[in-house]
Amino acid sequence: MNRVVLGLRYSGHSFEGWQTQTHGNTVQDTLLNALEAICGERPVIHCAGRTDAGVHARQQVVHFDTSVHRPLSAWVKGVNNHLPGTVVVAGAKYLGEPFHARYAAISRMYRYYFYASPVRDPFKTHMTWMHYPLDLLRMQSAAAMLVGTHDFSSFRAAQCQAKSPVKTLHRVSLVECSDHCYVEIHGNAFLHHMVRNIMGALFEIGMHRQPLAWMQTVLSARDRSQGAKTASAAGLTLWEVEYPPEFGIADLFNPAQLDFNP
Repeated sequence: MNRVVLGLRYSGHSFEGWQTQTHGNTVQDTLLNALEAICGERPVIHCAGRTDAGVHARQQVVHFDTSVHRPLSAWVKGVNNHLPGTVVVAGAKYLGEPFHARYAAISRMYRYYFYASPVRDPFKTHMTWMHYPLDLLRMQSAAAMLVGTHDFSSFRAAQCQAKSPVKTLHRVSLVECSDHCYVEIHGNAFLHHMVRNIMGALFEIGMHRQPLAWMQTVLSARDRSQGAKTASAAGLTLWEVEYPPEFGIADLFNPAQLDFNP
């Protein structure tokens, strides 16, 4: 069997999440259809992290095992010929069984893009629009309270299947750009809706609906009912997945590995 590893990028607007569904309108189902056209079978796909409906991915990593051997160009250009414009295979490589897209990952980084404006901007559909002004300094101070190893039950969706709510966040930083902002969250792993629930709390503090200390109160409560409303999926992107360097996963997203030949 050959273990094929793919680097994916996709816009989540038109998909109902990553995970396969009976209706087939997911990233996984779309990729399976394209793979079947190339290798004549529907392999079992494992991904670095399942994304919800409307969530994007700049660097999603998947792997599957197949008895079929194809040149790497077939797994990139061939598969892309059968994919819609909203999802693309950026690169491919063969790796041995020790590699697993999910379990070999060291950390994951998400970015949540948003902007505050009296009216919606039609050219920022990949971001969350906030109608009210936001106090970014308060949001950054609240975000800093989450760094470290904590029980994140207050930011965990009811349907989360993770064995433990204890996760480690290495960095939570807010970056202000000329016409938008984003919060970058880097951690070892994430619970279901964890980033969106964190953003919901940050928005409450940024709008002065809750005091700054409320973030610590919510975190310590370990109770989802004490938190804020889940923020929109529109602004969330799986930005990067980190692996041990010996796997060379970063190469999957390097355009220099590809040529311009059909």
